[in-house]
Amino acid sequence: MWLQHLVITDFKNIAEADMDFCPGVNCLLGSNGMGKSNMLEAVHFLSFTRPVRSVAESSLIRHGCSGLLVKGGYDTGHANSDTVSCGIVAGRGKKLMLNGKEYDRISSHIGRFPIVTVSPDDSDLIRGSAQERRRLMDMVISQTDTSYLPLLMHYNRALTSRNSMLRAGVSDTLLYESIEQAMEDAAVQIYQRRHDWAEEISASFASHYTAIAADGELAAVGYRSSLTDASLRELFDRNRLRDQSLGYTSAGVHRDDLDMTLGDNPMRSIGSQGQMKTFTIALRFAVYDYIRAHTGKTPLLLLDDIFDKLDASRVARIMSLVSDHGRFGQILVTDTNRKHLDETVASIGGEYRMWQVEDGTFTPITDTQP
Repeated sequence: MWLQHLVITDFKNIAEADMDFCPGVNCLLGSNGMGKSNMLEAVHFLSFTRPVRSVAESSLIRHGCSGLLVKGGYDTGHANSDTVSCGIVAGRGKKLMLNGKEYDRISSHIGRFPIVTVSPDDSDLIRGSAQERRRLMDMVISQTDTSYLPLLMHYNRALTSRNSMLRAGVSDTLLYESIEQAMEDAAVQIYQRRHDWAEEISASFASHYTAIAADGELAAVGYRSSLTDASLRELFDRNRLRDQSLGYTSAGVHRDDLDMTLGDNPMRSIGSQGQMKTFTIALRFAVYDYIRAHTGKTPLLLLDDIFDKLDASRVARIMSLVSDHGRFGQILVTDTNRKHLDETVASIGGEYRMWQVEDGTFTPITDTQP
């Protein structure tokens, strides 16, 4: 699967863009703030129908405009193709269509066109709150398991109801029974899927990290959940008085986290900028392997400013991984440095295309053959 054609209207700083990609490497060159990352976010928007960050969808609409539209044409193999369009009209909501037909449920779209993005914001996975790491787990698993997102939505609706009751001062345990049972039914399955995911990617992650770092550093990712040692029902009973005092549910899969370590220490405490970036790149590559193994599809790989904060030797080893033919499919990569992009194209080989990006405008570059 690969993205053949992309049309963008009034998305962030991009007024109009109409681009034909190749199945190999597609390079976006330009200074910071010109629209390179916004182009990648538009591709992300087609896959997930939501912003990259936890912000209002209306923030994606170009300033002064009333709506946006992103439309993509995908080659899905065996001479087949799909056309996806996703638009937002301010005050009227979002419309998602596949081959001209509107989806009944937007959640059923997730995973149809899988992507993996490496970006500077990935540092939030290490330095940010547990919510960022849960979001990673949920975005990956929902692309490989169609039952996962409905489970998560079911759990969160019940969680909202329980928290409302706690804030209202409801103390009768009988009134909590049906809500807590619904939460437990969903939590058991969410926990198991997250646990299995973390177990499976750990070896792939360690392999990628070692290949990039190449200096004996031992890094690891592990899943942490309160459900490891107790059922959700036991946690509810144990924490009931505390939850009533706090006014919210203090234990459950909504409090899960990922432990990210370098040696015996938390990566966030001792890791350098280069080590942290190596960590997140290795994690994203492990995610890529996981999605491909579980869907049979080759995700799009979006590399946003991947060379920043890395020494030349680590960049070379990343390029060696990316150029491993058969491992990755279509790649979209951004950078401010033309030399980096030329070296990327030369390392990977095959077909490529390049654009100069300036103030949301994308101009093809055809002056060189790396």
